[in-house]
Amino acid sequence: MGYFRILTAIPGFFLSSFILMLLWGAIAPDFGIAAISYVKAMLITITLWLAVAPLAVGKGHK
Repeated sequence: MGYFRILTAIPGFFLSSFILMLLWGAIAPDFGIAAISYVKAMLITITLWLAVAPLAVGKGHK
């Protein structure tokens, strides 16, 4: 069952990365920083997911 949950998270990962890239590009000029590419948005997203995943799993087991 856990394997199929991972498969269902894959489209969410790509969509989250795309949204992050768009939002970053929208606010970056206000802060004087450069926009990021889709690949960098994917790196940031996977980093955030890996940081938050233990917290989410820990809540489910209580």
